[in-house]
Amino acid sequence: MFRKRKRIVPQLNTSSTADISFMLLILFLVTTSMDTDKGLTRELPPVTPDDHQPTEIVEGMVLRLSLDGEGKLTCDDKPMAVGQLRSRIVDFVGKRGKQHVIQLQSDRKAQYDAYFKVQNEIVAAYRTLRDRRAEQLYGCRLDQCGHSEQQQIIDEIPQRVAEVYQTEKGGQQ
Repeated sequence: MFRKRKRIVPQLNTSSTADISFMLLILFLVTTSMDTDKGLTRELPPVTPDDHQPTEIVEGMVLRLSLDGEGKLTCDDKPMAVGQLRSRIVDFVGKRGKQHVIQLQSDRKAQYDAYFKVQNEIVAAYRTLRDRRAEQLYGCRLDQCGHSEQQQIIDEIPQRVAEVYQTEKGGQQ
């Protein structure tokens, strides 16, 4: 009557645990965003000076931007917020046409993030101008135009940015 019963402990089937954990690992790897490096797309000048054709620059056609070591931006020697830069460039390039030049001088001590923001505003200004021109000619944005149409607009509104670097002795290059 008072017999001890053997208790049966329920067991969990763990044969598919490895498969499930592998599938979860794949899911997290695919859905997780990875930090990407910041970078700038630029067409570099020619390697040999023979390929370079000098251009004459008229003084009123140059917009001088300067970024100091503290991250403060000046435009033609007047302080300016980075947020105002896009509209200033759009106005400048719109009035000057193809012969404009945007000269950017940055201090070696300037943070890359401040430099990157200035470069982004310059690129965004050109994108705005090119999109406006594409709307005028073709009724759509530049990225929706065909290749030949895009090339025509890019030729009409060239991106002319000159960067000035400080040399070791304090001169400019």
